[in-house]
Amino acid sequence: MPNIYPFTAIVGQTRMKRALILNAVDTRIGGVLIRGERGTAKSTAARGLAALLPKVRAVKQCRFGCDPDNHTSWCTECKERSLITQELPYDVRPIPFVNLPVSATEDRVVGTLDIEQAIQKGERHFEPGVLANANRGLLYIDEVNLLDDHVVDLLLDSAAMGMNIVEREGISFSHPARFILVGTMNPEEGDLRPQLLDRFAFSVDITGIRDARERVEIMENNIAFEADPVAFRQVFLQKEEELSHQIEMARKLVARVTYSKRDLLSIAALTSSLNVDGHRADLVILKAARAQAAFEGRTAITDHDIALAAELALPHRIKRGPFYQAQITAEQLQERIENLVGQSTEGEPGEESQDQNDAQEKKSRS
Repeated sequence: MPNIYPFTAIVGQTRMKRALILNAVDTRIGGVLIRGERGTAKSTAARGLAALLPKVRAVKQCRFGCDPDNHTSWCTECKERSLITQELPYDVRPIPFVNLPVSATEDRVVGTLDIEQAIQKGERHFEPGVLANANRGLLYIDEVNLLDDHVVDLLLDSAAMGMNIVEREGISFSHPARFILVGTMNPEEGDLRPQLLDRFAFSVDITGIRDARERVEIMENNIAFEADPVAFRQVFLQKEEELSHQIEMARKLVARVTYSKRDLLSIAALTSSLNVDGHRADLVILKAARAQAAFEGRTAITDHDIALAAELALPHRIKRGPFYQAQITAEQLQERIENLVGQSTEGEPGEESQDQNDAQEKKSRS
């Protein structure tokens, strides 16, 4: 894709890139909401990630790109075909990138069943929607806060279940809908309702880079890309391939990443100390920590993984408002995470290794 700006060429915005990568490793995490001012590479990062993700195997002639190795998630059509042919042929496809317009309606998102044709001819006809097109790919929603709340709720439900089920007049059709959900918004134009905000696994607040040297690098990169996109992508080709391979290996490893009772207690202690409602945050942190470990090629999570996951999962879930006088800032949240890491490793061997992890953590936040 020569016209796509390379993901690895994006300067700074470390947290945003990490949030996107972890969702690429494990799509079950639940998506990321990127909040920030215009011109901070939000859409560029989403498109760049989709372009470097490894291709996937999909059932041939399937409109939904069903995974031939996961029979339980097959669409209704593939299940019916499998009754005739035991093994369905497959091909290899690039993952789709779907941009959802703000004006999208419910039918445009979930798809439609032709009831008239079903009644007259006894045939089930399903017209796929956005969820079908985005299956096993990346669904990007710009200005998600301007989208109808009901539509946002449908998207988040499908992202959580990994399946889209459409029922009309006793006729039902289902297909897989597992995708990386990326929503962006400018908080100055209004915020999401708290109920919807909590449904996004991660939230990242980004601003323009203030360092003069990095701003110069951004200008130089963009000028070079506009002058010759193909040559510019060639410069970053090796980094793109390395990151793509790393994500592919992490996807295969993430299911084998283990965690201990102590890890679960560390996560629970952090969320309860911040008075986080519900249990979604705990589950998100655990999934993200496993994805972080898999991305680094490890089969067990560490306190460092938990801290990195909490940075992304907690900022939009901390209580704010007139009934909570002591508002917790991002700096205070980070201090709590660091204290958790220190307390959970106190008196245990491997302090030198933990110090190295802390140094890496501080470097990733800078």
